[in-house]
Amino acid sequence: MTPRDAADANDNRWSDLDRPPLNGAALRRALVRDGGLWSDVEVVERTGSTNTDLAAVVTGEKGADEGAVLVAEEQNAGRGRLDRRWTAPARSGLFFSVVLKPAGVPVERWGWLPLLTGVAVATALSRSAGVDTALKWPNDLLVTVDGEERKAGGILAERAGSDAVVVGIGVNVSLREDELPVPGAGSLAMAGATTTDRDTVLRAVLRSLEQWYVRWRDAGGDPVASGLQETYAAGCATLGRSVRAELPGGRTIVGEAMALDGDGRLVIATADGVREPVGAGDVVHLRPA
Repeated sequence: MTPRDAADANDNRWSDLDRPPLNGAALRRALVRDGGLWSDVEVVERTGSTNTDLAAVVTGEKGADEGAVLVAEEQNAGRGRLDRRWTAPARSGLFFSVVLKPAGVPVERWGWLPLLTGVAVATALSRSAGVDTALKWPNDLLVTVDGEERKAGGILAERAGSDAVVVGIGVNVSLREDELPVPGAGSLAMAGATTTDRDTVLRAVLRSLEQWYVRWRDAGGDPVASGLQETYAAGCATLGRSVRAELPGGRTIVGEAMALDGDGRLVIATADGVREPVGAGDVVHLRPA
């Protein structure tokens, strides 16, 4: 990728002193190293979707190396699962995507990548910002604001070509109550973060993601040997809850989320005693009766 760093080009383009721009050159110096996962870090002022942009590079004529990172200060066509829009004010959060090429890992285990990313991000947010972050299967990041569970981030993993996965991550960092895109959203600031310095948080997230990814990849994608399955289950707010899973095709399952199976699917026990694994769908946490 060719760097087009917003902060490097013009440091005077921001006016909110609480939301300074990221410095792409400084991030590259800190994260790109010989033998490391991250091969490039590019920061752009705005784009439609970092996932769409990186996927186009991966499948284009030049391709993209594993470990390419694209960060946008603002996205105007960001996507979540089920093509939901992800919007937020400029520099109020972290909106970025990475290229992973898990050579040596069977394709059937690639479905663990969004769960692995969730573990890595939650770990990093706890360490860097002091925010206890829970995981909502399969790809949401939850924080607690005034005793209420709120969504502060999400993950979207998409195949790109035959050998790559582009993983997009969005985290609301300094988003304020009056800026929330939907009821029930939250941010690190609203959850009492010890810092809302996006540089600090981004570095922590990428370092944590590298550690978890390398561990999982070196274990051949085995979720047990890498410790991923156990760690995800320990931090998953969905397990043990009554849930409603809205599946592709309009089918719905209601029951208790019991466990994760070896493929990362959510196992739901229904009222008639059936245990059904769910690999894709929208899961709603139900309130106790």
